[in-house]
Amino acid sequence: MNLTLPDQNIALFEMFGEDFDRFAFPAELEMYRVTAGHGGESFLIVGSEKTALYDCGMAYCGETTAENIAQAIASLNGRGDGRHYELDYILLSHSHYDHIGALPYILDRFPDAVVCASSKCQSILKRENARKLIRELGEEARDLYIPDSGKEIRTDHFRVDRVLADGDIIDLGDATVTAYETKGHTDCSLSYYIEPAGLLLASESTGILEGKDYVHTPALKSFPDSIASSFRCEALHPAHICLPHFGMIPRRMNAGYFALYRNECKSKMDFVKGMLDSGLSYEEMLDRYIERYWSPIKESEQPFEAFRINSGHILNALIRAIEEES
Repeated sequence: MNLTLPDQNIALFEMFGEDFDRFAFPAELEMYRVTAGHGGESFLIVGSEKTALYDCGMAYCGETTAENIAQAIASLNGRGDGRHYELDYILLSHSHYDHIGALPYILDRFPDAVVCASSKCQSILKRENARKLIRELGEEARDLYIPDSGKEIRTDHFRVDRVLADGDIIDLGDATVTAYETKGHTDCSLSYYIEPAGLLLASESTGILEGKDYVHTPALKSFPDSIASSFRCEALHPAHICLPHFGMIPRRMNAGYFALYRNECKSKMDFVKGMLDSGLSYEEMLDRYIERYWSPIKESEQPFEAFRINSGHILNALIRAIEEES
């Protein structure tokens, strides 16, 4: 398939060795990366009867993402196996701009696809203020990655056709996808567990791997919820773990990944507690948080303004968690 794919992040590539491929999916599962730009990833999952797209990526590259999906579907239909392939489902992890921005462009090409997400995600996408923020952050990303393009960032076609409750199953034929509520990053976050391959498409509520021993903790809403979500995912004992904004983690990390995440949650709580004890103002704490955690890896994946907004939410969530503990 001649798909348009962004390059792997060099820093991450170097961390795990030149033989490491973070998009090498399990051999027993037919799955393709159809991502077209920086930001959220998008994967096409092919079952024996149905197909599903996991997340959509950003709006600025939405038309190319849709073209990548179309090329993948055309290649599947060229097999000559007697089956006609379509895009049957779109599975949304949550309502943020870097994961759903390309949805309008994908639905232009595949209007009959059934969009699946949590009930909270469905309600968020109906709000005008949410669409306005999605558009504004999408424009920030556009200006970062394709400056001076003037490309319109659309927020039409945002819809959820099928609400997924915790434990609901999408049947693809020889593979099933189970939705698990994993709050923390947002209140609308879902993780998806694909069987029989044992692949967990984890939500951002359980972290983003940014180094061999560092996991970013994007718990924008609740650190206690996020930690509970990590225990829930760990209890699945997944054979494979695919993280947002990263891809497949090395299998040797599976057993200890969620504990690593929880350790970093504690480290951040200790960091913020130290600032609170020092009597720093909120703005001073936010500046110190950003100085400590902004990095070239983040710069390659999101606009600084989006990072600053998220940092404020994380700091607020950390302060709440500390106050609840005391």
